[in-house]
Amino acid sequence: MSHKPNVFSPPGTPLLERTVGELVAERPGRSRIFQAFNIDFCCQGARTLRDACERSGLAADALVEQLEAELADKSAPEANPAELLPHELAAYIVETHHGFLRRELPRLRAMSERVALVHGGHTPSLVEMFHVFIAMEAELGNHMVKEEKVLIPAVMAMSRGELAPVTLDGPIACMIDEHDEVGAALVRLRELSHGFQPPADACNTYRALFAGLRDLEEDVQRHIHLENTVLFPAALAIA
Repeated sequence: MSHKPNVFSPPGTPLLERTVGELVAERPGRSRIFQAFNIDFCCQGARTLRDACERSGLAADALVEQLEAELADKSAPEANPAELLPHELAAYIVETHHGFLRRELPRLRAMSERVALVHGGHTPSLVEMFHVFIAMEAELGNHMVKEEKVLIPAVMAMSRGELAPVTLDGPIACMIDEHDEVGAALVRLRELSHGFQPPADACNTYRALFAGLRDLEEDVQRHIHLENTVLFPAALAIA
């Protein structure tokens, strides 16, 4: 697992030698390409594109072709939160991603518990999914509180030219470690759910749970990516 916030490559660096995290920070739409190839752009965003392809056993040419096609797309790009100032990005993360988690986690916990109780007898993986989920939910809850009480106030203070109430190296290292733990939990949930694909005879709650977990994975990946690749390096730069 990577514990180092990403840095951006010098201009002119070949695509394969740039990191996955910086490529998504530059153009957020690229996250869909990496997700399609099952390449982690958040917790493992510090890996170069070449390294990510080699570790995943992928042909780099196919991925590069899609990235170049995305770059050539002349349609209006989506809003890029990576372009926000550090204090603006911190507020965006709290409102958008922390808000999403606070809305979705209780709903998904209730569905996961119900599905495990009703179907876990003949599908034990659903019981394990529930235990993985509740551990991840607790981790995310504690993580958000620490960010909102320690890290984000420090970023806000520094953005106003004030001294940070704490040094940032320790809190940021802690946040990245916790990101890795959440990322590992999401990987396990995907494995246990066979890529969030419910069986053909699944009930509506079963289907809604898997759809919700897929949405959770996507949002958390974007959330972690913005912190590891953009917010944390920016905060360290102005500390």
